[in-house]
Amino acid sequence: MKDGIHNFSEIGKLNKVLLHRPGRELEKLTPDNFEELLFDDIPFLKVAQEEHDKFAKLLQDNGVEVVYYEKEVAKALADKNVREQFVDEFIKLSPIDADGRKDELKEFLNEKSADDLVETCISGLFTADLSTIKGDSLIDVVELNGEKKAFASLPMVNLYFSRDPGICVGNGVNINHMSTPTRRREALLMKYMTKYDRDFAPEGTPIWYDAYDNFSMEGGDVLILSDEIVAVGHSQRTTLEGIESFASKLLKNSSFKKVLVFDIPKSRAFMQLDTVFNMIDFDKFVLHPEIEGPLAVYEITLGADGEPDYNSITDSLDKILAKELNLPTVDITRIGGGNLIAAQREQWNDASNILTIAPGTVVAFERNYVTNDILDKKGVKVLTIESAEISRGRGGPRSLTCPINRDDL
Repeated sequence: MKDGIHNFSEIGKLNKVLLHRPGRELEKLTPDNFEELLFDDIPFLKVAQEEHDKFAKLLQDNGVEVVYYEKEVAKALADKNVREQFVDEFIKLSPIDADGRKDELKEFLNEKSADDLVETCISGLFTADLSTIKGDSLIDVVELNGEKKAFASLPMVNLYFSRDPGICVGNGVNINHMSTPTRRREALLMKYMTKYDRDFAPEGTPIWYDAYDNFSMEGGDVLILSDEIVAVGHSQRTTLEGIESFASKLLKNSSFKKVLVFDIPKSRAFMQLDTVFNMIDFDKFVLHPEIEGPLAVYEITLGADGEPDYNSITDSLDKILAKELNLPTVDITRIGGGNLIAAQREQWNDASNILTIAPGTVVAFERNYVTNDILDKKGVKVLTIESAEISRGRGGPRSLTCPINRDDL
């Protein structure tokens, strides 16, 4: 095992992973705001935490070191000057103006310790948390009281899908520009960990993408097919311009030789590449069958002049994968076993969004029993976890994790 950030595949033995345990932020979801906050339902926090804890224990029982966003970011913010810089950036990226109370919010946050600051930024704040409800008239009191449900700082309810705001690719990091303002501040956590937490990232760690780049890109769209090839989904969340910027930096400054671009349908059901396609062994993949028809694949390589070249690839997906990975054939498991109803139901519950922790060993949601049974019969070791509540945010075991270190193949 090599130290530090080292992630050159999707399937090498997983040694270290970054998670976020769901917290108080989920208790700020309501029927009025959960759509804006990218949820389809409201999870029961107690059960979501129990499910997440069992998931973390399963990883630890299989030799994976588990570290948490909150603790790593708190380490990065140990210095008061760094905390103040973080607060400034956090407020600038906040998608609301807190009714003109940004100065009040800044003062409120700057008074906190590193641990409290991180927890507060993740869990969110109501405007009423900033000051006592009082005024000079009945009108003042009524208006201020009405702000109790207004957010001064939106909760980061999606952070437990820890892959999206930042990912480790090779020996570098993507600090992603999230596609929605609701999630944009999450990337600051990865930025400060990378810059100031030496337990997370060595000094001088390359940055392949930056949260302040102009175009959106999210971690669920990036799959590392080999130590030379990275696949990226052009999806609802990741733009072509973002892919171009990422590919140019990666190919010019790393050992990777090619970026494959998977153009998938742009919809909530097919949110990111790993919700419809995944690699689980040297020659085994899972796929949602509904993307096969509209799927187009392109390649980005460096030309003789050192600048990116772009080309379309016209072949079936199985042949493309076999050729790129130097294999005679590959095995693609269709979600739901070819049954359209089972495929749609299990894809909605992230049957393809499984986490590989070693070649041919995966962690999957127990509820996706049709697909899990097919994989089991093909010799894949499927470790299942409960997901009644953590699945409500639309993300599976792969989305729940940001792998930091894997063995080379």
